[in-house]
Amino acid sequence: MVVSSGVFVDGNPPEYLPPVEERRLQEEYRKKVKEFDQIEVDLRGARTLQRIFLLSALGASALAFLLGYTVIIGLWNSQPLFTRYAGLIIVVCLWVGMCRLFWVNRNAITVKSGALRNALQDRQTAAAQIPLDSPSGLRIYREASLDIVEQYRKGAGRNRRVHNFFQVIIITGSIVTSSLAAMNDGNGAVLRFGTVFLSGFVGISAGVTGYFKFRERGYNLQSTADEIEKHYNASQFMLDEYAGSDPSNPPSEGERLRMFARFVERLKEEQRKRELQLEQSSSASEEHAS
Repeated sequence: MVVSSGVFVDGNPPEYLPPVEERRLQEEYRKKVKEFDQIEVDLRGARTLQRIFLLSALGASALAFLLGYTVIIGLWNSQPLFTRYAGLIIVVCLWVGMCRLFWVNRNAITVKSGALRNALQDRQTAAAQIPLDSPSGLRIYREASLDIVEQYRKGAGRNRRVHNFFQVIIITGSIVTSSLAAMNDGNGAVLRFGTVFLSGFVGISAGVTGYFKFRERGYNLQSTADEIEKHYNASQFMLDEYAGSDPSNPPSEGERLRMFARFVERLKEEQRKRELQLEQSSSASEEHAS
């Protein structure tokens, strides 16, 4: 017998909830998840603004120093007096404004971080009210796997972009370096400096790509995301192993959801092992080179 809280009075593990109670818990959980996601987005935006304010303040500080230096030593004698001091005053005001926004936004980040922690606790509390072995808990796990897929794909896209960026640098830099070396007759200091700089930059880019292995990391993340999505669709539409060995007696929804959870946990563990292997191979290469 099931009570309203979802606990079995006979001591057996909970399997099913009354439909009304299940809908209420699912609605409460979705509400908490939405609140948590909104606060997380706001916090991410506040942190982005914090970086922008900091970079703007640093840039304004550098400009204020340069303008102050030129005003003090009088390098702008050919310019009107108003232009020199007005430019310095504008940059100083910009620096003061960015520092003030940086400080105000710092307090906002503190408040939003606390709200995010509270929202995370509320979400966890709402999820804890749903029995893990119940179809509701397993459905929530299956839907949460889409967030894992999105996270892996974002990581894969980021690694691909970084890898392609360094590859473009390596390819174009090698071609330009060869062209500059062919054009330099030994008397051009600028060409000689450019060749040395590009050669070093290409070498650094090649070393970074070889050490961090962005392409392999992106490939592993994309493969894991695709596998999780394939199992998600198969469990939903009863495909492949989720259809069961006997077509006349297909597995129940609970069995399919548990099978899906096992597959996802196995894929996540394999992904972690691949990441560790890449880290170990990079460390081994570094030790061998040293």
